[in-house]
Amino acid sequence: MVDLLQHTSGLKAPLQILHPFPTTMLTESHIHIFTTILTLLLPIVTAFYIHHDYQAFLSLGPGGTPATPLGYLKIKLLSLICLRDPLRPLPIPPHFRPQKGYFNDDGALPKRKGTKPIVQGIAPQRQQTQKSDCKVYARIVEKIKQVASDPRNQLLERTSCFEKHSSGLFTSIPITRTCGGEICHAHPSDGSMHMTLHPADAKLVLENGWGERHPLARGGWCRRFVPREFVLIYAPRDEDEVEIMMRIVAASVWWVSGVDVNGDENGPRRRSADVAAVSKAMEGNECWACKAHGCGSKVEKMTGSA
Repeated sequence: MVDLLQHTSGLKAPLQILHPFPTTMLTESHIHIFTTILTLLLPIVTAFYIHHDYQAFLSLGPGGTPATPLGYLKIKLLSLICLRDPLRPLPIPPHFRPQKGYFNDDGALPKRKGTKPIVQGIAPQRQQTQKSDCKVYARIVEKIKQVASDPRNQLLERTSCFEKHSSGLFTSIPITRTCGGEICHAHPSDGSMHMTLHPADAKLVLENGWGERHPLARGGWCRRFVPREFVLIYAPRDEDEVEIMMRIVAASVWWVSGVDVNGDENGPRRRSADVAAVSKAMEGNECWACKAHGCGSKVEKMTGSA
């Protein structure tokens, strides 16, 4: 015990803890060098990003916005107010008439198989994956022509008022505000379609995975660009999906014109009393999108191939 006390008493000072790395403070010269490097690199990185983003905008192809630096700037400004969740259905106010759309039950559309395709852009808005091949797109065109050729449907083809670079399907008796009575238009580059639907039908389309809302379809001030009920329908991948797309086109025809293209085989097509009431309420209202886009009257044929 005595030896232990003598041994410990021999320690003259406590052990010191050594730091593995020396600590240094940033000097004023270090901060100046860092700021200079950042000042030089930031414009280069920004220019690289803008160039890459502009090329991505051009890669979407022709559409409603000119493929120019000014058109790109317009789209970047609009991106600040676009929808953050295009898969969220548009709510239907209790006073909205009619409450029900063209599809009277939830089983009218099956669930779309597979994953959601990648969609990019605002105007143009294009599908980047799972595109229609030439054969499938030709079938879409054929089906659209069949619908337009029946005089009872009171439809015609002409240059899309929204797109300006592709053909659209129009009604001669519009009752719902769209761009010059445009019902829908197809995109030859991918096989997708833009159209206006009753909110209930659009909700069913979104819930079953057949499409999504346009980024500017939020109503209010944005109605000068597209209607609040404007949606993108994904490109069909086979014959069965072409038939489903045509069901959705029929719903769009019904909403914009009140005509049921799948109505009576003989005589005039049936019209909905509720939608006819909407027509009366819409009398005298100006088409914002039509005024903004400057609708033409030249009739053109539907593009025949992708």
